[in-house]
Amino acid sequence: MKYRAVIFDLGGVVFGSPLHAIRRYELANGIEENFVNRLVVSAGPAGSWQRMERGELVMGPGFFAAFDRDVRAADPAVAERFSAEAMMAAIAEESGPRPQMIDALRRLRADGYTVAALTNNWVSEKEREPKDAEEAAMRTEVRALFDHYIESSVVGLRKPDPAIYELACGRIGVEFSEAVFLDDIGSNLKAARALGMTTIKVDDPDEALAELWRTLSG
Repeated sequence: MKYRAVIFDLGGVVFGSPLHAIRRYELANGIEENFVNRLVVSAGPAGSWQRMERGELVMGPGFFAAFDRDVRAADPAVAERFSAEAMMAAIAEESGPRPQMIDALRRLRADGYTVAALTNNWVSEKEREPKDAEEAAMRTEVRALFDHYIESSVVGLRKPDPAIYELACGRIGVEFSEAVFLDDIGSNLKAARALGMTTIKVDDPDEALAELWRTLSG
């Protein structure tokens, strides 16, 4: 077996896409497409979004205020019609699991592959309160399908920092060349490829899975 592990991003791969939710939010509020993505990149590691994904900020009022300040500093005109809280609510509505990806996780494990999650995520203040029982059960069920679950907010690193890929493959116990990595963000895939991982970009989940099966059988 050439490959021993398949590593999945979560949002935009296993679950619905935050990027799609952000694009819809931008469109609905007359904000130029990709404004938020450009802001996250330009703000860099000190920006509130990246700090949240490293676990330095909790997703709640403190983050909302900080990201709104980032928006205001970048473009005061956009800030007048932007709300970080509303944007994050839109992302939450997009976060259901993709059935074909759940089926793929089960199939991969049955075929003997190690399956891991490698995600940039955050801790929400709402997670400290009682959750909707159905959503909590769903998240627990999906998490159980992974042999390893690496979260940026827990380990204090985020993609595309090479260190998080090194940490992931170290925990899994594979060489970079033995892993296939699926993500929906090009910069995350580029960093993984530079280390020697085989990568698959997820735009359409069915097409990405077809490429995955071809890759594993090749």
